Amino acid sequence: MKFFLDTANIDHISEAHWMGIIDGVTTNPSLMAKEGVKGEDNIIAHYLKICEIVDGDVSAEVISTDYQGMISEGEKLAALHNQIVVKIPVTENGIRAIRYLTGKGIRTNCTLIFNPGQALLAAKAGATYVSPFIGRLDDIGENGMDLVEKLVHIFDVYGFNTEIIAASVRNTNHLLKCMETGVDVVTCPLNVITGLLNHPLTDTGLEKFLSDHRKLND
Repeated sequence: MKFFLDTANIDHISEAHWMGIIDGVTTNPSLMAKEGVKGEDNIIAHYLKICEIVDGDVSAEVISTDYQGMISEGEKLAALHNQIVVKIPVTENGIRAIRYLTGKGIRTNCTLIFNPGQALLAAKAGATYVSPFIGRLDDIGENGMDLVEKLVHIFDVYGFNTEIIAASVRNTNHLLKCMETGVDVVTCPLNVITGLLNHPLTDTGLEKFLSDHRKLND
């Protein structure tokens, strides 16, 4: 399973890279705004900086909702760097844009997926990735992990090459459950990934080893 970092924070991306634990990055306009990145030139420069740090795919999202706007933005984003994957919402125009961009050899990530039908349409259109949102489904009383499990099964049955990115992953429990599904990719904040390191027995065991070592030198 691949780990993508869902952030535009350069410090977090750099830390995860040097730990050797991330395979890519996903971003969106909200994450850019959170880091205070404003203006087209600054946004482009930020994408390029991320590409310089990580070795894998970097999802950059279009903000247009019309078909022509999506493909125009998509082509510009893809031209920035060979690691850029164009992130497109799962709308009718979005599906059309994915088909067009796929035909041009441009990789895409279909986002804001909340049911299997949306993911199926994106895969048939040629999306490189589909991104079901776990946490947002949980917010409205549904079980986001159920969707991930269904998509893993459906894509396996029909042999789609499209990879599934479990998105809106908000805690380590989500991440652990994703591991069990066999999903291709999980994208989440850095603290969710590093949360995998935490266990009280690890802490007490380490303290015991260190305590015994100190006794040897007394």
